Amino acid sequence: MRSLVLVLLAAFLFLNYVPMTGQSKNPHRENTKVAAAPVNKKSEAESLYTTMNLENILPYEAFEQAFQGYQQLQPANKNILSIIDFTQPSTEKRMVVLDMQNHKVLYHTLVSHGRNSGEKYAVSFSNREGSYQSSLGFYSTANTYQGGNGYSLVLNGLEGGINDQAKARAVVIHGADYVSQQIIQSTGRLGRSYGCPALPRELTKPIINTIKNGTLLYIYAKNKEYLAKTKIINQGSTTMLAQHDRLESTDLKNLN
Repeated sequence: MRSLVLVLLAAFLFLNYVPMTGQSKNPHRENTKVAAAPVNKKSEAESLYTTMNLENILPYEAFEQAFQGYQQLQPANKNILSIIDFTQPSTEKRMVVLDMQNHKVLYHTLVSHGRNSGEKYAVSFSNREGSYQSSLGFYSTANTYQGGNGYSLVLNGLEGGINDQAKARAVVIHGADYVSQQIIQSTGRLGRSYGCPALPRELTKPIINTIKNGTLLYIYAKNKEYLAKTKIINQGSTTMLAQHDRLESTDLKNLN
């Protein structure tokens, strides 16, 4: 009897023996590793937007679209990128000039829109001569000249059917007395141009001299018609599609 007990005890110990190798004593437990949470790496546009402290100056969407064009179009002068944000009222500073080399904001200023584009807000846009409306999209700056509005800068519209009539329409950057805080205080908005992005008189010359000769200008608005026509904005890689689907119909008017 004693021998039988010893045999059974030895068998029990043998079957439940687990070598001390540092592994779990539970032979059925899987040796799994916890996967590290993925790190969301910022895109180049996001990094620049943060570095230049643009959060309180213009929407990320405006900068992202402008940066897409800046990379794709490869302007002759890559040091400067200018953006006009027509989602803001004319009472706000809605033009920004960026130093892309040193990652700085050089100018942040008032700018007018065309008189038939809207009152306080620019909501209608056209490429047609005689429309007196602003045109959206990408422009290349060209030469300067002295004209009826003083020191002015020629703009070449880079998008066919969207703004390529800019030169024929004499859409240029120039100074205007109706672009000032005094006008805003007296009328509740800026004065309006015939389609030109007009600047305050005191900033016209320094801004034009900064952005002339082959820099890129992007005029932005949340506008479905523009997005449907442009071949420059890669809509699939941006975050604006859902936002544009929610635009109020009052902000959408057909191009003339």
